[in-house]
Amino acid sequence: MNAKLLPIKVFSCPTLREPSRALKSEELQNEEIKQLLLDLEKTMIEKDGVGLAAPQVGHNIRVIVINTIDGNLVLVNPKILHRSWRQEIMEEGCLSLPEVFCIVKRSLKLKVSAWDRNGENLKFSAEGYFARILQHEIDHLDGILFIDKATEIVEGASLLKEHFKK
Repeated sequence: MNAKLLPIKVFSCPTLREPSRALKSEELQNEEIKQLLLDLEKTMIEKDGVGLAAPQVGHNIRVIVINTIDGNLVLVNPKILHRSWRQEIMEEGCLSLPEVFCIVKRSLKLKVSAWDRNGENLKFSAEGYFARILQHEIDHLDGILFIDKATEIVEGASLLKEHFKK
């Protein structure tokens, strides 16, 4: 299978606000899902992202990919089991909101469960920047954008005027 570059949905796309459905284990054998996982990885890398969620390319299923120092990490049906009470405030951006950067407060440490691309169970801890990326991408699966959690818009406020008129 050859991976394809997929178009990224931008913040005005209504599907970014819809909760995503969980995949069943047998769906991971589906050729379309296998292709989507490859396409997500290629798109994240080509677009210079640190993470990408399936809703960002128009598929409302609970799949994310994260660019780690050890390579791409594909997580199916990721779930945050525990969040630390300690939080960190940091600037974030998003491929679905180009040229927008905001200050967001997120938990410093997490415990996460998910499946890998083969349906194998994973449970792991994450902290720091890795934990931030996980929270950002899992939010996408719930129809939440980082601007919803922003305490301050650093750059791109004019692009978001319509969003904040709600």
